Amino acid sequence: MSEQGRVSGADPGSARRRALSLAGLSATSDSGMDRFARLVSRLLRVPMAFVSLFEEDREILPGLFGLPQPWADARALPPHGLWRSGEASGRPLVVADARTDERLRTAPAVAGLGAVAYAGMPLTDGDGVVLGALCAVDREPRAWSDGELSDLEDLARACSAELCLRILSAQSRSVQQVLETARAGADRARSDAQRLEREAQAGLDHAELLLRASEELAQTSGLEDVRRRLRDLFVGAGKPAYVGLLVADKDELHRVPDPDVEHAVEREVLTMPVTAAFPSTRALRERRPVFVPDREALVADYGPEALGVFDRMGFTTLLCLPLWGSRTVLGVLAICWAKKHEVGVTERATLTAASGYIAQAVERALYLDERISVARQLQEAMLTDLPRADPLEISALYEPAAVDDMIGGDWYDAYLLPPASSGEPGALMITVGDITGHDMHAATIMGQVRSMLRQATLDHPPYSPAAALTALDAACSVLPVEAAGTLVHARIAPADDGPGWTLTWSNAGHPPPLLRTPDGRVTVLTEHDILLHHTLGPLPRTEARRGLPPGSTLLLYTDGLVERRGHDMDASTARLVGLLARHGERPPAELLRHISAGLAQAAPEDDVVVLALRVP
Repeated sequence: MSEQGRVSGADPGSARRRALSLAGLSATSDSGMDRFARLVSRLLRVPMAFVSLFEEDREILPGLFGLPQPWADARALPPHGLWRSGEASGRPLVVADARTDERLRTAPAVAGLGAVAYAGMPLTDGDGVVLGALCAVDREPRAWSDGELSDLEDLARACSAELCLRILSAQSRSVQQVLETARAGADRARSDAQRLEREAQAGLDHAELLLRASEELAQTSGLEDVRRRLRDLFVGAGKPAYVGLLVADKDELHRVPDPDVEHAVEREVLTMPVTAAFPSTRALRERRPVFVPDREALVADYGPEALGVFDRMGFTTLLCLPLWGSRTVLGVLAICWAKKHEVGVTERATLTAASGYIAQAVERALYLDERISVARQLQEAMLTDLPRADPLEISALYEPAAVDDMIGGDWYDAYLLPPASSGEPGALMITVGDITGHDMHAATIMGQVRSMLRQATLDHPPYSPAAALTALDAACSVLPVEAAGTLVHARIAPADDGPGWTLTWSNAGHPPPLLRTPDGRVTVLTEHDILLHHTLGPLPRTEARRGLPPGSTLLLYTDGLVERRGHDMDASTARLVGLLARHGERPPAELLRHISAGLAQAAPEDDVVVLALRVP
């Protein structure tokens, strides 16, 4: 009997019967108790283990592992089968060899189970009443270690906790029946509280939507960016299944697809005439919100094409809001829910207010996109059309930066010089440069520098690159041309002393050109002077000369190709040298494609110019 039982005078048998009744265990398999038996067998490495609970005339085994027949099917042992001493004392019973132990050698289960070594830990309820034991049995004599007995004791405590939990659960169910009426009232109160909580949460969601719309859409850079930010703008319990952005263009409504996530509706319906029988086109035509509460309303007011799209996409409720710009309606915001959704007055007002922020972002994006388009057209117009320079082969590549709301200062130039005598191939001047800045001013300076350098070159026969650069320095120091940057200016001309070609170049602080000879070796042409800057004044520029073996490839480039934040420039240059070595025998245009692919950035931070020239 437990200490508490002795103090209170309670009958442990009566208390045990009540506890076992509440626990709901009998001489049948219980998954939880079987699990404890398996854990004992696995942890202590014994062939037999069981959970034994005491009834008046027997021990029931709701959990067992490894017991032979008939015990496994009966799930019961004779009264006090193995643990009579333990029951009396409430303490563990540990025996190395039951056959020689006075307490157990005559127990019927010793012979029936073939039990030799035995260890049993008491299982108790919350009041300390012994309900049974968690038992480990071996068929061979065994000296139980302290660790094994500690593990068995821990498992017995866990099993006792499980029994207590079942007893408490049963007691709780009894109390629940008594308090059923009170619970019903509490449920009603809870339902009211939840409704109020949902309304409060909806209010918070609406406020958060407006806050996020004002913040997220304030710095968008184009329609694609606006569409991307719309994806995560609408959250909360009433989150729509799809939010679409449609932009008006003359007599059509164009859907702006999500750049990162594919939506079936964007793949199926990208463009609609304004006269189409769709809720979105109606919102545009009538310049007012259009709400479709369910499929029946769509059938009543719209055409079969709209109904087909509605059904295929699985939409049930739809709200289309016109996007008002400063002068006209720019497009439509389509908000779709898969389940029927009640759009109350407050939510509609919130969504209408949010559409105002979206309209501002769309208007700004349309302006920026148009500006980018014009800038790109201007950039392309300012880049040189490469001359036909037979027998030389020449190709150039220009790639803009990812942040492309302005043109940049990277440029290339190539033009033929007058031939020295009739019938001989003329020399070719090539230039690659980078004017500091990424705006219209840089592009303007670039155009001026290119023209001035051409003039300086043609004014100084025999067309020395160094002389032309010196003249450019002198002009920039006098004229209001705030030129700053780097460039390589070079002449490729027939060799003076026989067949072949000669490269003469002057480098104003620019990344060094690369020369690949037909044997695959790449030389870095490191000779250079200081960079170009209008405040430095006229400087005596130098030039270098090198013969070009037949089949050689010359590569000029701007720093955007090899310089990027967080990367070593020397390592990037080494990669470029490797690409030129491997692919330099290819035609120049194909070579540039390999270089672009090999050094490409997902979002380039700077413009890139690359020019490749092959001598015959």
